[in-house]
Amino acid sequence: MPILGHEHQRDLIFEEDDLAYEEEILRHPFSVKCWLRYAEHKSNGPSVGLHLIYERALKELPGSYKLWYNYLKLRRKAIKGRCITDPGYEDVNNAFERALVFMHKMPRIWLDYCQFLMDQCKVTRTRRTFDRALRALPISQHHRIWPLYLKFVRSMPLHETAVRAYRRYLKLCPENAEEYIEYLVDILRLDEGAVRLADIVNQETFVSKEGKSNHQLWHDLCDLICKHPTKVTSLKVDPIIRGGIKRFSDERGKLWCSLADYYIRSGHFEKARDIYEEAIFTVITVRDFTQVFDAYAQFEESMLKAKMETSAESGSTEEDDIDIELRLERFEDLMDRRPLLLNSVLLRQNPHNVHEWHKRAKLFEGKPKEVINTYTEAVQTVTPQLATGKLHTLWVEFAKFYEKHGQVMEDSCVLYLNSLALFGTVR
Repeated sequence: MPILGHEHQRDLIFEEDDLAYEEEILRHPFSVKCWLRYAEHKSNGPSVGLHLIYERALKELPGSYKLWYNYLKLRRKAIKGRCITDPGYEDVNNAFERALVFMHKMPRIWLDYCQFLMDQCKVTRTRRTFDRALRALPISQHHRIWPLYLKFVRSMPLHETAVRAYRRYLKLCPENAEEYIEYLVDILRLDEGAVRLADIVNQETFVSKEGKSNHQLWHDLCDLICKHPTKVTSLKVDPIIRGGIKRFSDERGKLWCSLADYYIRSGHFEKARDIYEEAIFTVITVRDFTQVFDAYAQFEESMLKAKMETSAESGSTEEDDIDIELRLERFEDLMDRRPLLLNSVLLRQNPHNVHEWHKRAKLFEGKPKEVINTYTEAVQTVTPQLATGKLHTLWVEFAKFYEKHGQVMEDSCVLYLNSLALFGTVR
């Protein structure tokens, strides 16, 4: 392959101070140092003369990386600042192509060429050059090409191309899956992003490069699938979040709220209400209960306001009035139930807490049947050896309740005798 044309040879002009370098080259035509000294000597002169020296050097030493690298750097510098339609850019591209005939195993040459094409906004040619680089270089050098390749595909509105490139990249570096997931979320390909995130959550050996724990990744997954229920269709959201509720006992309140939020965003309001009800009857900490109850109350209030606004705008009908009354009663009932629901949480924490059983009985004041059921459940549930507080007070208050409400004395005597028999057995 000729490197130096005849027209360039005719334009070759020597100056008097070039003779020493020319004589040295004649003696040592295959010495890279001699050619580099000559090029340094001509560096302050016209660029054409310097280019000719490099062309002559590369004709003698086409396998020299140092010569090609310096020459290509010089050519790029010479056209810096010109319009990208200038023909000089294509001349430099041709120089890179000639260099790659010999330098195809040198990642630095490929990177410079790809960056140069990116600066020219040659999208297809740049992508193909990146692919050529990956095919030409050994896999141990691919990690040098991929960062620039990914930067290129992310900078262009070529989402499908970028996705395909990332899929290939993850075969080499699966540990960088978070970067791909972030990109998928940015371009709103949320379904594939959720699937990828679920995959790394299920990998016990996965180590987050962003320093996130498996717990944090799980919450990211829950937030993603709950906030975009219509776009994430490849995952079963309900089993995923319920699995998290069983797995992360310290975050149950937040996860229950996330599950309810998923159904709210999906438009299944009755299902969301069922989730809230299930949550407040299963959580066992006051913090989780407070999170769920506040979210539940806010949900009911927002539903009531939305219905009232809709009725006011379109004109209220009898059916709308009934619906509003129903929603209002449901909201008021929820607020009235709060002390009792909180008491239930505390009793689920410790069913042998005598004080909480007394509080529960007081909450049912004015409802004799519920009070009797509460005391009956209390004396059947509390184990004397595990009791917190004075167990005998449950029996005493139970008997006093019968006395206060005019029940026959025999009933209260039976209760006293039963309590004495029980405590006698315990002693």
